[in-house]
Amino acid sequence: MFRRVLIANRGEIAVRIIRACREAGVTSIAVHSDIDHECLHASLADESICIGPASSSESYLHIPSLIAAAEICDAQAIHPGYGFLAESSKFANICRECNIRFIGPSPETIALSGDKAACLRRVREAGVPTVPGSEGVVTEPEEAQRIAHEIGFPVLVKASAGGGGKGMRIAHNDVTLKNAVSMATHEAQAAFGDPGVYIEKFLDDARHIEFQILADHHGRVISLGERECTIQRRHQKMIEETPSTALSGSLRAKMAKAAIRAAKAIEYTNAGTAEFLLGPDNQFYFIEFNARIQVEHPVTEEVTGIDLVKEQLRLAANEPLGYSHARPTGCAIEARVCAEDADNNFMPCAGEVGRCHMPNGPGVRVDSHLFSGYTIPRYYDSMMAKVIARGADRTEAINRLGSALDEFTTEGVKNTARLCARIIRSDSFRRGDLSPKLIDSFLSKPK
Repeated sequence: MFRRVLIANRGEIAVRIIRACREAGVTSIAVHSDIDHECLHASLADESICIGPASSSESYLHIPSLIAAAEICDAQAIHPGYGFLAESSKFANICRECNIRFIGPSPETIALSGDKAACLRRVREAGVPTVPGSEGVVTEPEEAQRIAHEIGFPVLVKASAGGGGKGMRIAHNDVTLKNAVSMATHEAQAAFGDPGVYIEKFLDDARHIEFQILADHHGRVISLGERECTIQRRHQKMIEETPSTALSGSLRAKMAKAAIRAAKAIEYTNAGTAEFLLGPDNQFYFIEFNARIQVEHPVTEEVTGIDLVKEQLRLAANEPLGYSHARPTGCAIEARVCAEDADNNFMPCAGEVGRCHMPNGPGVRVDSHLFSGYTIPRYYDSMMAKVIARGADRTEAINRLGSALDEFTTEGVKNTARLCARIIRSDSFRRGDLSPKLIDSFLSKPK
């Protein structure tokens, strides 16, 4: 195991990694921008170091500063968390060249998983079903039109290097396809520095199911079960749960095997997630592989009892997996609470948090970096906390999560906790009748 680990991130995920390091007996080193010096992750870590100004490009995304911090603090490894540089093959490769272990997959695997078109091709060759679409990046409008007519409208234009819903557009005919390709190309260039886009069939009302995997450096890959992430806003996940109400035992087993096959096809190691779309006909399709720890990883931890971040540390240190399978029990649901005004088109809400109350109680977990007096900066992601509830069954988990969200309080800054509570208490959610369109009905309703 490593002695000293630098955490190249901030906020709640940095706090989460610090706690895992503490339990593993590893010295944690936090990095922070100049406006983050009083943040919880900077004060909880064993050591902390300032890496630059508030702007992400000059601090959390500035590779020379991160590497310099690791070398100054004698860190043996860097944990990237999620977001920022977590899926940067360039960063992972520089870590390798500097003899610093990157806690995640290899640079080559990150590059492959980040190139969505190439990843789909590799996984398809391994026998995993994928959504019908282009074989790779589409470069000409005529090619896009030909493929769209072959697979049938509507189609989805997606950034090859994309993620988080950026560089993604739906087209229903030739006219909207031309605009979609143009807009997605420009968004992809701006967001990822890569204008490449590909086309796939748009599956209306498909459910979003992902499988958590762990893979060691000794050839063993296992699945820890699924998470349902269908409730999304603008392709951003809001509520996640396990197990999915859409999967039978046999379908779950088939998808788990496909997830493991996909991981092996791209030579994956460490913790990662295979994402699928599940159609109304129970046909499933692989769409991408996330080469990092996921925001929603706590729901898997709650039903398996496995600390995924500590497993990341072990696997990065070349330790073998100590088990061949997991036995999830019960149900867990997570709501992402963001500093946003749901009544004003989800406008981000920066500012100082007055009285702050984090819920507690049986089966309730809150992953957060908030405290009374904390100022939410405008420079970073708006997520305040993840509120997770576990129950012996889904009904108990829903009731616990609803109660916890009612308690969640951040005076002075608006948040989305009440909206999440309304969604999970709805008849549709309680029935397990989930759809990407479900949230639209809540945004059009009065409170």
